[in-house]
Amino acid sequence: MDRIRVVLADDHPVVLAGIRALLNADPEIELVGEATDGGEALPMIRAVAPDIAVVDVSMPGLNGLELTERVTGECPGTRVLVLTVHEDAAYVQPLMKAGARGYLLKRSAADDLLRAVRAVASGGVYLDPSIAGHALAEPSGADGRPGMAEGREPLSPRETETLRLIAQGFSNKEIARRIDVSVKSVETYKARAAEKLGLKTRAEIIRYGAAHGWFDALALR
Repeated sequence: MDRIRVVLADDHPVVLAGIRALLNADPEIELVGEATDGGEALPMIRAVAPDIAVVDVSMPGLNGLELTERVTGECPGTRVLVLTVHEDAAYVQPLMKAGARGYLLKRSAADDLLRAVRAVASGGVYLDPSIAGHALAEPSGADGRPGMAEGREPLSPRETETLRLIAQGFSNKEIARRIDVSVKSVETYKARAAEKLGLKTRAEIIRYGAAHGWFDALALR
């Protein structure tokens, strides 16, 4: 099996050394580049095309949000995993909206970094368990569930599974393979589910999924 190729960007030498040691200790992961600021990281990511870019939020040059936006737009084969000290929703939500596929707190890295890298590399989304339940949640609606209208029609099992996989970061093509239907059927399930729940964007779907425990399984990978 091919190793997961990773670029690491962090401006703190001690953190960089610790994360490097964690990644290098795993035979399934190959560290193919390091950068100490966002401006240095972007051309490196363009050049080596890693599977995963592990990036800090607060960096000189380009910060984590700017770097995530650029990588998502310019390097579609690279998924971004944010590694940060920031737990506030003010950081989490914009980064996920910008295209980040994972958000891990530095205090959790020793236990969860490798798990997060594998989850994101396999096409899923990884949210640090300590922030997944509250950082992305929106205020509850009249029935106590986020983003849901009163008296809504319940989702079918296919619609639920499709929306769950979308929340976890899978593409329509990947979902079609997983549930053994056509891409057109996936699009139909997604449209129906989103309409029933009043969800209009991927960020809203992710928040809904976080509030309903759809990332719990990912946290166990």
